[in-house]
Amino acid sequence: MAALDKILTVDEMKTAARRRVPKMFFEYADTGSYTESTYRENESDFGKIKLRQKVAVNLEGRNLKSTMLGKPVTMPVAIAPAATGGMQIADGEIKAARAAEKYGIPFTLSTMSVCSIEDIAENTTAPFWFQLYVMRDRAFIERLIDRAKAAKVSALVLTMDLQILGQRHKDIHNGLSTPPKFDAYSVWQMIQHPLWCLQMLQTKRHSFRNIVGHVDGRGHDLASLSEWTASQFDPTLNWADVKWVKERFGGPVIVKGVLDPDDAIAAVDNGADAVIVSNHGGRQLDGAPSTIRVLPEIIDAIGHRTEVFLDSGIRSGQDVLKALAYGAKGTFIGRPMLYGLGAGGEAGVTRVLDIIAKELDITMALCGERDILNVGLHNIYSNDLPPRNAPATNR
Repeated sequence: MAALDKILTVDEMKTAARRRVPKMFFEYADTGSYTESTYRENESDFGKIKLRQKVAVNLEGRNLKSTMLGKPVTMPVAIAPAATGGMQIADGEIKAARAAEKYGIPFTLSTMSVCSIEDIAENTTAPFWFQLYVMRDRAFIERLIDRAKAAKVSALVLTMDLQILGQRHKDIHNGLSTPPKFDAYSVWQMIQHPLWCLQMLQTKRHSFRNIVGHVDGRGHDLASLSEWTASQFDPTLNWADVKWVKERFGGPVIVKGVLDPDDAIAAVDNGADAVIVSNHGGRQLDGAPSTIRVLPEIIDAIGHRTEVFLDSGIRSGQDVLKALAYGAKGTFIGRPMLYGLGAGGEAGVTRVLDIIAKELDITMALCGERDILNVGLHNIYSNDLPPRNAPATNR
Protein backbone atom coordinates (compact mmCIF):
# COMPACT_ATOMS: atom_id res chain seq x y z
CA MET A 1 0.00 0.00 0.00
CA ALA A 2 1.32 3.41 -0.93
CA ALA A 3 2.12 5.84 1.90
CA LEU A 4 -0.96 7.86 1.10
CA ASP A 5 -0.21 10.70 3.51
CA LYS A 6 2.99 11.36 1.56
CA ILE A 7 1.06 11.83 -1.69
CA LEU A 8 0.44 15.55 -2.23
CA THR A 9 -1.05 15.80 -5.73
CA VAL A 10 -3.37 13.88 -8.03
CA ASP A 11 -0.41 13.38 -10.36
CA GLU A 12 1.52 11.66 -7.57
CA MET A 13 -1.54 9.47 -6.92
CA LYS A 14 -1.53 8.57 -10.60
CA THR A 15 2.10 7.44 -10.33
CA ALA A 16 1.26 5.30 -7.30
CA ALA A 17 -1.68 3.70 -9.13
CA ARG A 18 0.48 2.91 -12.15
CA ARG A 19 2.72 0.77 -9.92
CA ARG A 20 -0.16 -1.23 -8.45
CA VAL A 21 -2.62 -1.81 -11.30
CA PRO A 22 -2.14 -4.08 -14.33
CA LYS A 23 -1.28 -2.08 -17.43
CA MET A 24 -4.52 -2.75 -19.32
CA PHE A 25 -6.68 -1.39 -16.50
CA PHE A 26 -4.44 1.50 -15.53
CA GLU A 27 -4.29 2.64 -19.15
CA TYR A 28 -8.06 2.34 -19.45
CA ALA A 29 -8.19 5.14 -16.87
CA ASP A 30 -5.30 6.98 -18.50
CA THR A 31 -6.22 7.11 -22.16
CA GLY A 32 -8.06 9.21 -24.72
CA SER A 33 -9.24 8.56 -28.24
CA TYR A 34 -7.00 8.68 -31.32
CA THR A 35 -4.20 11.28 -30.79
CA GLU A 36 -5.42 12.12 -27.27
CA SER A 37 -5.23 15.85 -28.04
CA THR A 38 -8.53 16.61 -26.29
CA TYR A 39 -7.53 14.48 -23.30
CA ARG A 40 -4.35 16.54 -22.90
CA GLU A 41 -6.03 19.90 -23.48
CA ASN A 42 -8.66 19.15 -20.87
CA GLU A 43 -5.82 19.41 -18.36
CA SER A 44 -3.50 21.95 -19.97
CA ASP A 45 -6.20 24.55 -20.76
CA PHE A 46 -6.80 25.08 -17.04
CA GLY A 47 -3.21 26.30 -16.83
CA LYS A 48 -3.93 29.06 -19.34
CA ILE A 49 -6.29 30.72 -16.87
CA LYS A 50 -4.59 32.96 -14.29
CA LEU A 51 -6.10 33.87 -10.94
CA ARG A 52 -6.27 37.27 -9.26
CA GLN A 53 -4.41 37.30 -5.93
CA LYS A 54 -5.77 39.47 -3.12
CA VAL A 55 -4.15 40.33 0.24
CA ALA A 56 -5.07 41.98 3.55
CA VAL A 57 -8.43 40.18 3.62
CA ASN A 58 -9.90 38.47 6.68
CA LEU A 59 -9.61 34.77 5.86
CA GLU A 60 -11.00 33.28 9.06
CA GLY A 61 -14.02 31.00 8.98
CA ARG A 62 -13.64 29.80 5.40
CA ASN A 63 -16.41 27.70 3.85
CA LEU A 64 -16.32 25.17 1.00
CA LYS A 65 -19.90 23.93 1.48
CA SER A 66 -22.32 24.34 -1.38
CA THR A 67 -25.21 22.51 -3.04
CA MET A 68 -25.46 20.34 -6.13
CA LEU A 69 -28.87 19.57 -7.56
CA GLY A 70 -30.32 21.26 -4.50
CA LYS A 71 -28.59 18.93 -2.01
CA PRO A 72 -25.86 20.05 0.41
CA VAL A 73 -22.27 19.02 -0.35
CA THR A 74 -19.12 19.56 1.69
CA MET A 75 -17.45 20.94 -1.44
CA PRO A 76 -18.71 21.38 -5.02
CA VAL A 77 -17.13 18.15 -6.26
CA ALA A 78 -18.84 14.87 -7.16
CA ILE A 79 -17.50 11.47 -8.17
CA ALA A 80 -18.02 11.03 -11.90
CA PRO A 81 -19.23 7.77 -13.43
CA ALA A 82 -16.24 5.72 -14.53
CA ALA A 83 -16.37 2.20 -15.93
CA THR A 84 -14.20 -0.60 -14.53
CA GLY A 85 -13.54 1.01 -11.15
CA GLY A 86 -13.85 -2.51 -9.84
CA MET A 87 -10.87 -3.54 -11.96
CA GLN A 88 -8.57 -0.89 -10.51
CA ILE A 89 -9.00 -2.71 -7.20
CA ALA A 90 -11.38 -5.40 -6.01
CA ASP A 91 -14.89 -4.01 -5.30
CA GLY A 92 -13.65 -0.60 -6.39
CA GLU A 93 -17.00 1.14 -6.91
CA ILE A 94 -18.17 0.12 -3.45
CA LYS A 95 -15.00 1.59 -1.97
CA ALA A 96 -15.35 4.83 -3.93
CA ALA A 97 -19.01 5.15 -2.94
CA ARG A 98 -18.12 4.72 0.72
CA ALA A 99 -15.41 7.36 0.46
CA ALA A 100 -17.82 9.80 -1.18
CA GLU A 101 -20.53 9.13 1.39
CA LYS A 102 -18.18 9.75 4.31
CA TYR A 103 -16.89 12.91 2.65
CA GLY A 104 -20.37 14.26 2.01
CA ILE A 105 -20.27 14.50 -1.79
CA PRO A 106 -22.31 12.73 -4.51
CA PHE A 107 -21.18 9.42 -5.96
CA THR A 108 -22.23 8.45 -9.49
CA LEU A 109 -22.21 4.79 -10.53
CA SER A 110 -21.61 3.90 -14.18
CA THR A 111 -23.86 1.58 -16.18
CA MET A 112 -20.63 -0.24 -17.12
CA SER A 113 -19.47 -0.64 -13.52
CA VAL A 114 -18.12 -3.85 -12.07
CA CYS A 115 -20.16 -3.48 -8.88
CA SER A 116 -23.90 -3.33 -9.49
CA ILE A 117 -26.56 -0.83 -8.45
CA GLU A 118 -27.62 -3.33 -5.80
CA ASP A 119 -24.02 -3.76 -4.57
CA ILE A 120 -23.75 -0.01 -3.92
CA ALA A 121 -27.16 0.16 -2.23
CA GLU A 122 -26.27 -2.74 0.06
CA ASN A 123 -22.95 -1.23 1.10
CA THR A 124 -23.85 2.45 1.60
CA THR A 125 -26.60 4.40 3.33
CA ALA A 126 -26.66 7.71 1.43
CA PRO A 127 -28.61 8.14 -1.82
CA PHE A 128 -26.34 8.00 -4.87
CA TRP A 129 -26.58 8.93 -8.55
CA PHE A 130 -26.61 6.48 -11.46
CA GLN A 131 -25.24 7.15 -14.94
CA LEU A 132 -27.39 5.69 -17.69
CA TYR A 133 -26.61 4.75 -21.28
CA VAL A 134 -29.75 4.50 -23.41
CA MET A 135 -29.13 1.29 -25.32
CA ARG A 136 -30.97 -0.34 -28.23
CA ASP A 137 -32.59 -2.87 -25.90
CA ARG A 138 -35.13 -0.50 -24.37
CA ALA A 139 -36.73 -3.27 -22.30
CA PHE A 140 -33.38 -3.76 -20.55
CA ILE A 141 -33.08 0.00 -19.99
CA GLU A 142 -36.58 0.11 -18.50
CA ARG A 143 -35.60 -2.65 -16.08
CA LEU A 144 -32.34 -0.85 -15.31
CA ILE A 145 -34.19 2.38 -14.49
CA ASP A 146 -36.61 0.43 -12.31
CA ARG A 147 -33.69 -1.18 -10.48
CA ALA A 148 -32.24 2.28 -9.88
CA LYS A 149 -35.56 3.44 -8.44
CA ALA A 150 -35.73 0.35 -6.21
CA ALA A 151 -32.26 1.14 -4.86
CA LYS A 152 -31.61 4.59 -3.39
CA VAL A 153 -30.68 6.36 -6.60
CA SER A 154 -31.75 9.99 -6.25
CA ALA A 155 -30.78 11.23 -9.75
CA LEU A 156 -29.96 9.77 -13.16
CA VAL A 157 -27.01 11.06 -15.17
CA LEU A 158 -27.94 10.48 -18.80
CA THR A 159 -24.86 10.25 -21.03
CA MET A 160 -25.58 11.55 -24.53
CA ASP A 161 -22.14 11.43 -26.19
CA LEU A 162 -21.66 7.68 -26.62
CA GLN A 163 -23.92 6.84 -29.53
CA ILE A 164 -20.81 5.55 -31.29
CA LEU A 165 -17.74 4.42 -29.38
CA GLY A 166 -14.60 6.47 -29.93
CA GLN A 167 -11.50 4.42 -30.71
CA ARG A 168 -8.96 4.27 -27.89
CA HIS A 169 -5.76 2.80 -29.24
CA LYS A 170 -4.25 1.80 -25.88
CA ASP A 171 -7.28 -0.32 -24.97
CA ILE A 172 -7.06 -2.17 -28.29
CA HIS A 173 -3.30 -2.74 -27.98
CA ASN A 174 -3.75 -3.96 -24.39
CA GLY A 175 -6.58 -6.36 -25.23
CA LEU A 176 -8.75 -4.78 -22.54
CA SER A 177 -11.79 -6.72 -21.37
CA THR A 178 -13.83 -7.08 -18.19
CA PRO A 179 -13.36 -9.73 -16.90
CA PRO A 180 -9.83 -9.94 -18.31
CA LYS A 181 -9.03 -12.44 -21.00
CA PHE A 182 -6.66 -15.17 -19.97
CA ASP A 183 -4.38 -15.00 -22.97
CA ALA A 184 -0.60 -14.84 -22.60
CA TYR A 185 -0.35 -11.04 -22.78
CA SER A 186 -3.13 -10.38 -20.26
CA VAL A 187 -1.80 -12.98 -17.83
CA TRP A 188 1.67 -11.47 -18.14
CA GLN A 189 0.27 -8.06 -17.21
CA MET A 190 -1.59 -9.44 -14.20
CA ILE A 191 1.12 -11.62 -12.68
CA GLN A 192 3.34 -8.56 -12.35
CA HIS A 193 0.85 -7.34 -9.73
CA PRO A 194 0.40 -10.26 -7.31
CA LEU A 195 -1.38 -8.20 -4.61
CA TRP A 196 -3.94 -7.04 -7.17
CA CYS A 197 -4.45 -10.67 -8.24
CA LEU A 198 -4.85 -11.84 -4.63
CA GLN A 199 -7.48 -9.20 -3.93
CA MET A 200 -9.37 -10.04 -7.11
CA LEU A 201 -9.46 -13.71 -6.16
CA GLN A 202 -11.25 -12.73 -2.95
CA THR A 203 -14.23 -11.07 -4.64
CA LYS A 204 -17.01 -12.40 -6.86
CA ARG A 205 -17.25 -9.10 -8.74
CA HIS A 206 -15.27 -9.38 -11.99
CA SER A 207 -17.68 -8.40 -14.75
CA PHE A 208 -20.32 -5.78 -15.61
CA ARG A 209 -22.79 -6.74 -12.89
CA ASN A 210 -25.44 -4.25 -13.98
CA ILE A 211 -25.69 -6.30 -17.18
CA VAL A 212 -24.67 -9.90 -16.41
CA GLY A 213 -27.76 -11.97 -15.63
CA HIS A 214 -30.13 -9.14 -16.55
CA VAL A 215 -30.15 -9.42 -20.35
CA ASP A 216 -32.67 -11.73 -21.95
CA GLY A 217 -31.15 -14.62 -23.86
CA ARG A 218 -27.56 -13.89 -22.87
CA GLY A 219 -25.34 -16.03 -20.74
CA HIS A 220 -22.62 -15.03 -18.34
CA ASP A 221 -19.72 -15.89 -20.63
CA LEU A 222 -17.38 -13.14 -21.77
CA ALA A 223 -17.95 -13.64 -25.49
CA SER A 224 -21.74 -13.39 -25.21
CA LEU A 225 -21.57 -10.36 -22.94
CA SER A 226 -19.05 -8.56 -25.13
CA GLU A 227 -21.08 -9.23 -28.27
CA TRP A 228 -24.24 -7.84 -26.69
CA THR A 229 -22.57 -4.74 -25.24
CA ALA A 230 -20.82 -3.86 -28.49
CA SER A 231 -24.14 -3.96 -30.33
CA GLN A 232 -26.05 -1.82 -27.86
CA PHE A 233 -24.80 1.75 -28.26
CA ASP A 234 -27.68 3.49 -30.00
CA PRO A 235 -26.93 5.83 -32.94
CA THR A 236 -30.61 6.89 -32.98
CA LEU A 237 -30.45 8.49 -29.51
CA ASN A 238 -32.22 11.86 -29.57
CA TRP A 239 -33.57 14.58 -27.30
CA ALA A 240 -36.97 12.89 -26.98
CA ASP A 241 -35.19 10.14 -25.05
CA VAL A 242 -34.49 12.64 -22.26
CA LYS A 243 -38.23 13.06 -21.76
CA TRP A 244 -38.76 9.30 -21.92
CA VAL A 245 -36.07 8.58 -19.30
CA LYS A 246 -37.32 11.36 -17.04
CA GLU A 247 -40.90 10.07 -17.19
CA ARG A 248 -39.81 6.49 -16.49
CA PHE A 249 -37.53 7.47 -13.61
CA GLY A 250 -39.73 10.12 -12.05
CA GLY A 251 -36.82 12.00 -10.49
CA PRO A 252 -34.09 14.44 -11.52
CA VAL A 253 -32.23 13.73 -14.76
CA ILE A 254 -28.83 15.31 -15.47
CA VAL A 255 -27.71 15.37 -19.11
CA LYS A 256 -24.00 14.63 -19.57
CA GLY A 257 -21.86 15.19 -22.66
CA VAL A 258 -22.79 18.73 -23.69
CA LEU A 259 -20.22 20.90 -25.51
CA ASP A 260 -22.46 23.08 -27.67
CA PRO A 261 -24.80 25.90 -26.52
CA ASP A 262 -27.60 24.74 -28.82
CA ASP A 263 -27.36 21.24 -27.37
CA ALA A 264 -27.44 22.70 -23.87
CA ILE A 265 -30.64 24.58 -24.70
CA ALA A 266 -32.18 21.45 -26.23
CA ALA A 267 -31.32 19.45 -23.11
CA VAL A 268 -33.11 21.91 -20.85
CA ASP A 269 -36.05 22.28 -23.25
CA ASN A 270 -36.51 18.50 -23.08
CA GLY A 271 -36.55 18.31 -19.29
CA ALA A 272 -32.94 18.13 -18.09
CA ASP A 273 -32.68 19.20 -14.45
CA ALA A 274 -28.98 19.98 -14.87
CA VAL A 275 -26.29 19.68 -17.54
CA ILE A 276 -22.72 18.42 -17.36
CA VAL A 277 -20.28 20.10 -19.74
CA SER A 278 -18.23 17.06 -20.74
CA ASN A 279 -16.26 15.58 -23.62
CA HIS A 280 -16.12 12.15 -21.99
CA GLY A 281 -12.65 12.87 -20.68
CA GLY A 282 -11.29 13.19 -24.22
CA ARG A 283 -12.35 9.60 -24.93
CA GLN A 284 -14.85 10.31 -27.72
CA LEU A 285 -14.31 13.09 -30.29
CA ASP A 286 -10.58 13.73 -30.43
CA GLY A 287 -10.11 17.34 -31.50
CA ALA A 288 -13.11 18.58 -29.55
CA PRO A 289 -12.46 21.61 -27.33
CA SER A 290 -11.65 21.26 -23.67
CA THR A 291 -14.58 21.61 -21.30
CA ILE A 292 -13.19 24.67 -19.52
CA ARG A 293 -12.87 26.40 -22.90
CA VAL A 294 -16.57 25.97 -23.74
CA LEU A 295 -17.97 26.36 -20.22
CA PRO A 296 -18.60 30.14 -20.54
CA GLU A 297 -20.66 29.58 -23.71
CA ILE A 298 -22.84 27.00 -21.96
CA ILE A 299 -23.27 29.26 -18.92
CA ASP A 300 -24.35 32.12 -21.19
CA ALA A 301 -26.87 29.83 -22.90
CA ILE A 302 -28.53 28.10 -19.94
CA GLY A 303 -26.90 29.21 -16.69
CA HIS A 304 -29.97 31.32 -15.84
CA ARG A 305 -32.25 28.30 -16.31
CA THR A 306 -30.53 25.35 -14.64
CA GLU A 307 -27.42 24.15 -12.85
CA VAL A 308 -24.36 23.61 -15.02
CA PHE A 309 -21.63 21.21 -13.92
CA LEU A 310 -18.26 20.39 -15.52
CA ASP A 311 -16.13 17.29 -15.82
CA SER A 312 -13.07 16.26 -17.89
CA GLY A 313 -9.71 17.65 -16.83
CA ILE A 314 -10.21 18.41 -13.13
CA ARG A 315 -6.94 17.45 -11.45
CA SER A 316 -6.70 19.92 -8.57
CA GLY A 317 -8.57 22.25 -6.28
CA GLN A 318 -7.37 25.13 -8.44
CA ASP A 319 -9.12 23.56 -11.43
CA VAL A 320 -12.31 23.34 -9.37
CA LEU A 321 -12.09 27.01 -8.41
CA LYS A 322 -11.52 28.10 -12.01
CA ALA A 323 -14.59 26.16 -13.16
CA LEU A 324 -16.66 27.73 -10.39
CA ALA A 325 -15.36 31.19 -11.26
CA TYR A 326 -16.69 30.75 -14.80
CA GLY A 327 -20.10 29.79 -13.51
CA ALA A 328 -20.16 26.03 -12.91
CA LYS A 329 -22.29 25.01 -9.95
CA GLY A 330 -20.10 21.97 -9.33
CA THR A 331 -17.47 19.69 -10.81
CA PHE A 332 -16.97 15.95 -11.32
CA ILE A 333 -13.79 13.89 -10.96
CA GLY A 334 -13.37 10.54 -12.72
CA ARG A 335 -9.71 9.76 -13.35
CA PRO A 336 -8.54 11.13 -9.97
CA MET A 337 -11.02 8.77 -8.32
CA LEU A 338 -9.72 5.82 -10.36
CA TYR A 339 -6.12 6.73 -9.48
CA GLY A 340 -7.09 6.84 -5.82
CA LEU A 341 -8.73 3.42 -6.07
CA GLY A 342 -5.71 1.92 -7.80
CA ALA A 343 -3.25 3.37 -5.31
CA GLY A 344 -5.15 2.74 -2.10
CA GLY A 345 -8.79 1.72 -2.43
CA GLU A 346 -11.24 3.65 -0.27
CA ALA A 347 -8.41 5.38 1.58
CA GLY A 348 -6.88 6.39 -1.74
CA VAL A 349 -10.12 8.03 -2.91
CA THR A 350 -10.40 9.81 0.44
CA ARG A 351 -6.84 11.07 0.04
CA VAL A 352 -7.66 12.42 -3.44
CA LEU A 353 -10.62 14.29 -1.99
CA ASP A 354 -8.44 15.65 0.82
CA ILE A 355 -5.89 16.89 -1.73
CA ILE A 356 -8.53 18.63 -3.83
CA ALA A 357 -10.28 20.13 -0.81
CA LYS A 358 -7.04 21.53 0.62
CA GLU A 359 -5.98 23.00 -2.73
CA LEU A 360 -9.43 24.50 -3.19
CA ASP A 361 -9.42 26.04 0.27
CA ILE A 362 -5.91 27.52 -0.01
CA THR A 363 -6.49 28.82 -3.54
CA MET A 364 -9.78 30.39 -2.51
CA ALA A 365 -8.09 32.10 0.44
CA LEU A 366 -5.20 33.46 -1.64
CA CYS A 367 -7.78 34.87 -4.05
CA GLY A 368 -9.20 36.79 -1.09
CA GLU A 369 -12.38 34.74 -0.63
CA ARG A 370 -13.77 33.14 2.51
CA ASP A 371 -16.84 31.48 1.00
CA ILE A 372 -16.84 29.27 -2.09
CA LEU A 373 -20.27 30.68 -2.98
CA ASN A 374 -18.68 34.09 -3.58
CA VAL A 375 -16.18 32.86 -6.19
CA GLY A 376 -16.77 34.39 -9.61
CA LEU A 377 -15.28 36.10 -12.63
CA HIS A 378 -13.74 38.76 -10.41
CA ASN A 379 -11.29 36.08 -9.25
CA ILE A 380 -9.91 35.59 -12.80
CA TYR A 381 -6.92 37.75 -13.75
CA SER A 382 -6.51 36.62 -17.35
CA ASN A 383 -7.47 33.89 -19.80
CA ASP A 384 -5.07 32.93 -22.59
CA LEU A 385 -7.56 30.58 -24.25
CA PRO A 386 -8.45 31.88 -27.75
CA PRO A 387 -12.09 32.80 -28.27
CA ARG A 388 -14.42 30.54 -30.25
CA ASN A 389 -13.90 30.81 -34.01
CA ALA A 390 -10.77 32.94 -33.53
CA PRO A 391 -9.12 33.52 -36.91
CA ALA A 392 -5.96 31.56 -37.63
CA THR A 393 -2.72 33.51 -37.80
CA ASN A 394 -0.01 32.99 -40.43
CA ARG A 395 3.43 32.18 -39.14
